[in-house]
Amino acid sequence: MAGADTRQYSGAITGDKVIVADSDDIEQLSKTGYGEMSGNGLALEEHEALYLVYTESLRLVRNGRAVSFDAYMRHVRAHTEDALVRFLIYRDLRTRGYTVRNGFGFGSDFCVYERGDYGKKGAKYLVFGFGDGKTETAGALQKKVEQIAVMGKEPIVAVVDGRGEVIYYKITPATFAGNKSRRQGSL
Repeated sequence: MAGADTRQYSGAITGDKVIVADSDDIEQLSKTGYGEMSGNGLALEEHEALYLVYTESLRLVRNGRAVSFDAYMRHVRAHTEDALVRFLIYRDLRTRGYTVRNGFGFGSDFCVYERGDYGKKGAKYLVFGFGDGKTETAGALQKKVEQIAVMGKEPIVAVVDGRGEVIYYKITPATFAGNKSRRQGSL
């Protein structure tokens, strides 16, 4: 699948990161919300690199040899349990025009910025990713939702179904009648 941007960046697999060393590539990628600076250049997260390789925007090498999307996905899945789910959610959000960064707590997978807000405003959404078989207790999710709401962010649950489609659910704080007295006593 060809990406909308015709520019192709270069990156090398180093351990569990992909490093982009070219200064022009670093500038372009970082201003559009990719990677974090490290001593060697711009370090891309696995899902970022997968997306860029998928869109043919990144030429990926390891030990001087080109690495395909399928080969890199196999490499990532070998040591990251939810790699496919994270990639599918990341790809879907980026395709919809959002800037997506790693989550910063509460068990969230991603911080998502409104279109055009990256670098100007904070993230609006915190996204939790769920694939087949992943579970979360209602109490644990409720606690996360309450903490996120206090921060002024909107919690979103992204569920990847068996066909690889992503479905989003906006979650709001809820008080269940049976839990109200127990919650008041714990504060």
